[in-house]
Amino acid sequence: MDAFETYQTPLSSRYASKEMSYLFSSANRFKTWRTLWLNLAIAEKQLGLLISDEAIEQMKANLDLTPEQFDIAAKEEKKRRHDVMAHIHTFGQVVPAAAGIIQCGPSFNLITSLNADLIFIRTGLGYLLKSLAVLISRLSAFSVQYKDLPTLGFTHFQPAQLTTVGKRATLWIQVRSCYGISGISSVHETTSDSVAVKGTTGTQASFLALFDGNHDKVEELDKLVTKLSGFEYAYPVTSQTYSRKIDIDILAPLASLGATAHKIATDLRLLANLKEIEEPFESTQIGSSAMAYKRNPMRSERVCSLSRHLMVLHQNALMTSSVQWFERTLDDSANRRVTLPEAFLTADIVISTLRNISEGLVVYPMVIARRISQELPFMATENLIMAIVKKGGDRQEAHEKIRVLSHEAAHQVKQLGLENDLIERVRGNAYFDPIKGELDALLDPRTFTGRAPEQVDRFVKEWVEPALAGSELQEALLSAGKVELHV
Repeated sequence: MDAFETYQTPLSSRYASKEMSYLFSSANRFKTWRTLWLNLAIAEKQLGLLISDEAIEQMKANLDLTPEQFDIAAKEEKKRRHDVMAHIHTFGQVVPAAAGIIQCGPSFNLITSLNADLIFIRTGLGYLLKSLAVLISRLSAFSVQYKDLPTLGFTHFQPAQLTTVGKRATLWIQVRSCYGISGISSVHETTSDSVAVKGTTGTQASFLALFDGNHDKVEELDKLVTKLSGFEYAYPVTSQTYSRKIDIDILAPLASLGATAHKIATDLRLLANLKEIEEPFESTQIGSSAMAYKRNPMRSERVCSLSRHLMVLHQNALMTSSVQWFERTLDDSANRRVTLPEAFLTADIVISTLRNISEGLVVYPMVIARRISQELPFMATENLIMAIVKKGGDRQEAHEKIRVLSHEAAHQVKQLGLENDLIERVRGNAYFDPIKGELDALLDPRTFTGRAPEQVDRFVKEWVEPALAGSELQEALLSAGKVELHV
């Protein structure tokens, strides 16, 4: 019952994937700290410090924390008001041979604010990239499937020229494939750098003392710890922490992802209102607790809700970076404990929810066709005028005839609530006898969609497929199953 009597973030308890939830869990965080302490000890031993084989083996054997060790760490932190020191003392109790050399040399922020956080960020970005690739693939398949299905376009949410259902979906994909993948990939590559071992103010003075003034060994230690921790390079200069500008750069594409997701989900909510496209709706799902007939777009609404949260988290990184004094100040710590995990968990949820939506979108072609039939006659008037001119008619006279008939049809629609009967009026007017045999062709919705189908094919081939061509993304596509929502 204890879990139900304390607040738990719904990000992990209701929505996020197991992988992302575990990544930012206490169990993984503190195991990562212990792994970094082990890496440091291995590197220092290799460079000549007196660290026993027994110490290394004890550390390797005790990377995972038991429930009892979590209790000890909590008591230590309450006493010492320092989480890293609390875990050093806790670790030391189960690795007595290594107790005296745990984190020998660096600032405590080597662990919490430097390499550990960068490991979580790098891994989290990898998860997001793979999930995003699957979403783009799903939407691309949808685009191709419906590339030829005409639908009414909207500007200012007012009827405009026709497009196709598939072409509209490419607008959703574009900001993800061209900007989403590339943006997150860029920061993912940036986090291939670690801070490694730089010391209290970034000068490596404590390590220089450990190695009796040997600069070469200090530089070699930096490289060894970097490699053992899974990074390719170390930032050449840092203060006690890596620059908090890095957090800005990391959260920026996630905030951008939130903006894109909000736009897609909003479009889907509007389309649901028009009854043209709906998100998945299970047979036992309840749309409204009061109105039993309703099919509220709860998934898309959830995406909008969480996307707004994701967008504003970037502001935390901006403000935190701006107030870092000199080599370090601690007012970043509590903020980052909340901001970084929430940003990754929220991005994970937004993508996975959109994946679930994309895997079950329902299109209603008859509803779409009916709406086109209500608006297309007005849109086709210029085509009708040009057809009369081609038959030798006078453009101005044709324009006047169409104008009068259009206003009569508009009266039927707006004042009487009837269907648009413009074409019937055209068929009944002798002036248009020369083109009556062409009316069906002139009013074929497919002739009003321009190059939309061709644009879909070209976009998918020249932009989407290259964006997803990497081996890791291809592996993700092959292994991806359908996303199941728990709530």
